[in-house]
Amino acid sequence: MKSFRLQADQIKPLATGHGACFASDRILVDGQKVGYMYREVPNPKKEYPDSGWTFMTGDENQQYADDPTHWAIYDVNTVCNYDPDVIPFLDAPPPVAFARDPKTGRFVEESFDVPGK
Repeated sequence: MKSFRLQADQIKPLATGHGACFASDRILVDGQKVGYMYREVPNPKKEYPDSGWTFMTGDENQQYADDPTHWAIYDVNTVCNYDPDVIPFLDAPPPVAFARDPKTGRFVEESFDVPGK
């Protein structure tokens, strides 16, 4: 069972209505900031309201990323409670990716190759 950095009663409505996303345990369990995020075209056939967003710290190596136990589906609002810096980018049209600049701490848009294309 995962031990999350924030308890359920600490989650506030910061960015509701955006749907679900994938996020790394480095954020929700380890409490690290989002360092890289990308948005694919949402899949309306999923069993949950897909936002298309995936959030990670950016320091996950391939072995970590390949382990499905390090990822889960969350409401985008939950991730925003861990790192509110992502909120201004949530409505960016897909496909898009942003990385946190290590010098400024601000997100900058990066080129993004859509998987499978």
